[in-house]
Amino acid sequence: MVRFGIAGFGLHAVKRLMPGFANATNCPVTALSRRDPERARESAREFGIEHAFTSTAELCASPHVDVVFIATPDALHLSDVLEAVRHGKPVLVEKPMAMNSGEARRMVEAGRAANVLLGVAHVMRFEASVRWFRERIASGAIGKPVLARAAFVAPLAGSARTWINDPSLATGGPLADVGVHCLDTLRYVLGDEVQTVMAQAQYDSQWVVEASGTALFHFAGGTLATMSVSARAPYQTLLEVIGEDGMLSAVNALNVEHPVTLELRRGFDVVEKREVLNDRAYTAQVEAFAASVEEGKPFEIPGEEGLQNQLILDAIFRSAKTGKTETV
Repeated sequence: MVRFGIAGFGLHAVKRLMPGFANATNCPVTALSRRDPERARESAREFGIEHAFTSTAELCASPHVDVVFIATPDALHLSDVLEAVRHGKPVLVEKPMAMNSGEARRMVEAGRAANVLLGVAHVMRFEASVRWFRERIASGAIGKPVLARAAFVAPLAGSARTWINDPSLATGGPLADVGVHCLDTLRYVLGDEVQTVMAQAQYDSQWVVEASGTALFHFAGGTLATMSVSARAPYQTLLEVIGEDGMLSAVNALNVEHPVTLELRRGFDVVEKREVLNDRAYTAQVEAFAASVEEGKPFEIPGEEGLQNQLILDAIFRSAKTGKTETV
């Protein structure tokens, strides 16, 4: 049994993490931390969690916690991960991994030096829809990928996560918050790395951070891919890859609540069509990390993957500022 402690038990823990843990085997949540003592105790009572703390340091020091799941705001990830590493506790940190690649690199180096397992919670890699894309591309079903696109929009302006609009706490607006899902998914399904980025960001009077953004990625293998994100539209996602011999597509591919229809087309013909559910993605993520801890094996999304995504985010924000193509 691998006992998890969740640092930063807020909206994400309530909406996504705890339902995932509820269906998981061998990895109960035994502790949580929130800054407000009363809210920490209330959350612990509501979810039947035995231990409630008011800091990540207390949670990491608890003998009742084997693994630390960092779900605090982005700016706290570095100090929280380093705290877990200092206590020798394997740590799974939410995306985006850090405020910048320098912080992400410090986390990776600290984990290596202490021989502590560090993973990044890029949960979309555990979705059945995303894995279908990866498997079909790897099998050559559409030939060599030439174009791809990923989109993720959501009405984030009214989110209870008010810190997302605070540049001192958030890596960015939708470019970082949901854009990291898009770019990580593109890297994962293509099995390739981004070399250069050209990006633009749009701002409005409601937020300090960007409200919408887009980026063009040039992958090492030659694929050109676009990412489009916004905090000003009803929830919807899209994933599409066009190859020399066919096309894979799915509306709302990156969601865990509703069925996803996957299509493989050649010209005007649909040659494969299926419906999948991604409802076990959060469960599969924590079970996979727990298995890595128990079996002493690498986690499939190590800190190095989070660092690579952070390098791409850095290039996106540089390009949005300079108006030039930036190298990752």
